[in-house]
Amino acid sequence: RGDSSLFRPLMDSLLHHDEYMVFADYQPYIDCQDEVDRVYRDVERWTRMSILNTARTGFFSSDRTIREYADDIWNIKPVKPE
Repeated sequence: RGDSSLFRPLMDSLLHHDEYMVFADYQPYIDCQDEVDRVYRDVERWTRMSILNTARTGFFSSDRTIREYADDIWNIKPVKPE
């Protein structure tokens, strides 16, 4: 029901001119989600993996992350506001 062509321009753009590579890793993403679904059904394994993931996360700071992006990726320096 509804207009089946409504999203056709978006799909054509993603399938044929995907400059931001939105679909580049879509199949591996789906495969990973299938694995997540499988592991989630094993409560003991899921719990263990969840606890280890949290324990191994380490220190996270959005300020630090933004600073690293600015230095390593964007190659920009901070500017003091006027």
